[in-house]
Amino acid sequence: MGNIILWLAILGLVGWMIFNYFRIRKAAKFVDNAAFEELIRKGQLIDLREPVEFHAKHILGARNIPSSQLKLSTGALRKDKPILLYENSRSSRVTNAAVYLKKEGFSDIYILSYGLNSWTGKVKSS
Repeated sequence: MGNIILWLAILGLVGWMIFNYFRIRKAAKFVDNAAFEELIRKGQLIDLREPVEFHAKHILGARNIPSSQLKLSTGALRKDKPILLYENSRSSRVTNAAVYLKKEGFSDIYILSYGLNSWTGKVKSS
């Protein structure tokens, strides 16, 4: 009986991971540094980190909209231009933001694959 419960738990976890993977892939495209840098010229660059982190260092041209305030700020974003999201690394904060924006009708969403921690382009530091 204990083995059956363990296997059901493992299958449930794997199922959730697969569901989440496809949910995120449907919402946004993960891109590397080179592709992200190309997209910056025509998109809306959004830093999802808190203001303290943003002011310490951010990608040049980024707008700070902390993930905790994204729902209040979607009116400031244009649906006809690509949305480029990043944070320090790839975590649930950026993927949840992408899924939310997709539900709100934004269709062209990109995520910097490994976040600011691996960014090699221009930054602004204080």
